[in-house]
Amino acid sequence: MKMKKKANLRLIISIAVVVLLYAGAVIVEHTCGSKSMAVTVLQKGAVYALIAVSMNLLNGFTGLFSLGQAGFMLIGAYSYAILTIPMAKRAAVYQYYDGGIVQFTIGLLPALLVAGVVAAIFAALVGMPVLRLKGDYLAIATLGFAEIIRAFIQWDAIGPLTNGSNLLKTYPTLKTAMPGNTVLFTFIVVGVCIGLILLLINSTYGRAFKAIRDDEIAAEAMGINLFHHKQMAFVISSFFAGIGGALLAMYQGTLQANGFKSAMTYEILLIVVIGGLGSVSGSVIASFLFIACSEWWLRFLDAETMIGDFKVPLLAPGFRMVAFSIVIMVVVLFFRKGIMGDKELWELGNRRKAKGGRNIK
Repeated sequence: MKMKKKANLRLIISIAVVVLLYAGAVIVEHTCGSKSMAVTVLQKGAVYALIAVSMNLLNGFTGLFSLGQAGFMLIGAYSYAILTIPMAKRAAVYQYYDGGIVQFTIGLLPALLVAGVVAAIFAALVGMPVLRLKGDYLAIATLGFAEIIRAFIQWDAIGPLTNGSNLLKTYPTLKTAMPGNTVLFTFIVVGVCIGLILLLINSTYGRAFKAIRDDEIAAEAMGINLFHHKQMAFVISSFFAGIGGALLAMYQGTLQANGFKSAMTYEILLIVVIGGLGSVSGSVIASFLFIACSEWWLRFLDAETMIGDFKVPLLAPGFRMVAFSIVIMVVVLFFRKGIMGDKELWELGNRRKAKGGRNIK
């Protein structure tokens, strides 16, 4: 009974914290304005949080080393953009392809869902051969898929669908679709998606994923179908990556396949490692810290600074990323398991040490 009361108390505190965060985000947007860096960090940080958590589901909770996240984000982003460009503006967007072949438009929320479904379908097809690989071979195969899909989308032969290497634009963005409530909308969509991932992780399927991560032979001996569960984790992760890609397209305002390079996957992987493999809250925290540092807090390092006639050395365009890389190296060296390790924020108070050093629950 006492343990149940503690669990209920932790749940109430968690809900209260989430409500306060959402309220704070709304206040920041309405106080600072949509063009402020704080709002930029909140928007982009939330999008990256969803993508990082989806990658953590695969790499951290299932133990599959995949580097194809940018490819599934790209599929989701293009699916959303293609389906939401207004009919009156399609001819101007697809000016080199006679207006394109998609001659209908769907709503914003259905388009987000379709973006995830299309990415999941591609993941199911790709997963059939590549998930029989392990370790570095799986990473190379998924990375190759991401590069192939990026080149394929820019191929002129399917230009009537994807607009080739040209920009996709005029689709609903965060600013046009949700003026004044861009942060709240992003937080709600991302919060629902991360909540569904948490429910999955804490279900019997989630425990099977963790068993595969810890020891495949033991998991198979317990009756877990390895390929089926790997395929499921891969498809679900790609589904949410597709939604994340669509949200990123909404944030950016224009879309081009060339922006979804392998470096984007490495950024997401870095966020997962910094936050902690196997920690959802760690990925969320690391996402906001990563975006805040790279987009805001360290930007002054890119500006040339003069003190009288003396020019401050090193401060020049590009130095921000050098300093940022050093910060990341320090974090990785001194926090080997990341910020949260494999724990969640609500689990930090579950154990305490007695005087004799033994852990008591």
